[in-house]
Amino acid sequence: MDAPRPRPTLDAIPVYVPGKPATVRPGLTAYKLSSNENPYPPLPGVVEAAHRAVARMNRYPDLGNTELYAALSRRLGLPEDHLALSTGSVALIYQLLTAYCAPGDEVVYAWRSFEAYPIATAAVGAVEVTVPLTADARHDLDAMADAITDRTRVVFVCTPNNPTGPAVTHTELTAFLARVPGHVVVVVDEAYLEFVRMPDAVDGLALHREHPNVVLFRTFSKAYGLAGFRVGYAVADPTVAAAVRAVSLPFGVNLVAQAAAVASLEAEPALLERVDALVAERDRVGAALREVGWRVPDAQGNFFWLELGERTAEFAAAAEEAGVTVRPFAGHGCRVSIAEPEAGDRFVELAARFA
Repeated sequence: MDAPRPRPTLDAIPVYVPGKPATVRPGLTAYKLSSNENPYPPLPGVVEAAHRAVARMNRYPDLGNTELYAALSRRLGLPEDHLALSTGSVALIYQLLTAYCAPGDEVVYAWRSFEAYPIATAAVGAVEVTVPLTADARHDLDAMADAITDRTRVVFVCTPNNPTGPAVTHTELTAFLARVPGHVVVVVDEAYLEFVRMPDAVDGLALHREHPNVVLFRTFSKAYGLAGFRVGYAVADPTVAAAVRAVSLPFGVNLVAQAAAVASLEAEPALLERVDALVAERDRVGAALREVGWRVPDAQGNFFWLELGERTAEFAAAAEEAGVTVRPFAGHGCRVSIAEPEAGDRFVELAARFA
């Protein structure tokens, strides 16, 4: 009997693999280091704001996200029509590709990079063009510029790069943009922006003002600690922002998430203090990894990348036994999030056995 059949392109969509929950081990505190989450509780005032919003759950959320758009506009010093909100930066990827790519159009990105890129590319029927990372796990922007053709519609630059960690510099990105045709959208995916501590760091807002084809993706999931509420936003030229909003799911950013995001923006001093603590822990763990013999890529996010090749599964299993669940990428390596100091110590101890 005949049955409904989905589009053939769906057969090419890879499955998104989330970070596994921490596995409980008797006598051990278990740590989830597999999802790049912020280990701190919500910022001051956020829980209270969320509770007030919960009391109104019988009402639809504000379709226009009025309060959150206004708060972001003040925070960034940009008109509201330069912004597009969505349910996390992952949803922005889908929306932007839906708005700008027809079947057969090309999407360029480094690989390995954020695993949502190939999923969303396949979902809209576009063609992925992947450019290998350099030997030190960084974007090869020259090679990415060379890969752009007259069929290219979107380029993704994930900085810091998930899962490997290095970020591109402002000078490198400026030179790259000079080679990109103006009709090609360049997404600068800045999910880990707040953790970057390097000379010549990318000034995304400056690039946005100088290049109408540059789009910034940012999120409340990482530094702000709202991963469970799914709130992300794009900074873009008004025409691009309008296109992204046009294909968004109505009422996508829910009532409680809007309230929590606004309250988080108001708690910036506490946010910066927590981010500084995580960066200090990242630097401590990085130094310890190098001391036991690892050559790890320059970590500018809240995670490390270990190139393990065929030992990836073995390392992930050993980590689980040790009570620190990591994110393996089969045959390539493991991404390990920064969390509490005890988790870092346990991770370094494990890594020393594999060095």
